[in-house]
Amino acid sequence: MQKLNLPSYTFKLKSNENKTLIFDNLRKKYMVLTPEEWVRQHFVQWLIQERNYPVSLIAIEKQLVINNLKKRTDIVVFASDGHPNIIVECKAPHIKITQDTFDQIARYNLKLDADYLIVTNGLQHFFCMLDKENETYVFLRDIPQYQ
Repeated sequence: MQKLNLPSYTFKLKSNENKTLIFDNLRKKYMVLTPEEWVRQHFVQWLIQERNYPVSLIAIEKQLVINNLKKRTDIVVFASDGHPNIIVECKAPHIKITQDTFDQIARYNLKLDADYLIVTNGLQHFFCMLDKENETYVFLRDIPQYQ
């Protein structure tokens, strides 16, 4: 898999029916190793190991319903009170991050009302904070460490 603009982490990999699988520690099962899954697993580890977010507050592929359609967020990090704090949208490294990507995560956030949004393809990372008073997003250099 491609080297990402994130620290290197150790993952459990195995082969099954000509497919490489990666063990997801949060979902407690092996997942097909797609380029997007590679980014998601790295970003989850980055949140845990570099930003100190507890595993217990992170959900992967959380389902939500928007306009009667079932959608799944890539990563949601909850605050200790259970409110969604961060939504992360992961794309494969070869996928260019466009306005459509931001529109997608913004639609999810209409439902979840998180404080921070992150869009990443593993090479580029965009961090923004919701300014609820002015109903806009402010781009940041990073997200805060877990307190």
